Amino acid sequence: MAIPLAGAPIEDASKDVCAPCSPGTLIDRDEVETLTAQLKAMADQTRLQIIHLIDQSPAGELCVCDLTESLDLAQPTVSRHLKILATAGLLRREQRGTWAWFSIRREALQELRGRAFPRAAGSSPC
Repeated sequence: MAIPLAGAPIEDASKDVCAPCSPGTLIDRDEVETLTAQLKAMADQTRLQIIHLIDQSPAGELCVCDLTESLDLAQPTVSRHLKILATAGLLRREQRGTWAWFSIRREALQELRGRAFPRAAGSSPC
């Protein structure tokens, strides 16, 4: 019988039979590096806010000046975050005169979801 840890009883799972299934295949090393870069790019509060703001904009794109006002950050700070997202392939950048406009590369986000979380994309674990 299992010994309770800190007074919490542990259920006896010895009756259940483990039926292991194949864990699948490992992600290719290059693909892991790409996924890691994209996930790191999104793992920041400001960059998540940027993605959200662009996604919510009626035109599906925003100018750097729109983002600086909304985020209440200096233009160089916003530009640095935008560069990280664009370098990771998550944003599309278009230069219009002196301003840069950014839109979400939706296909990149869908690919990221499918590669990083294949079960969420519909494949079965066993």
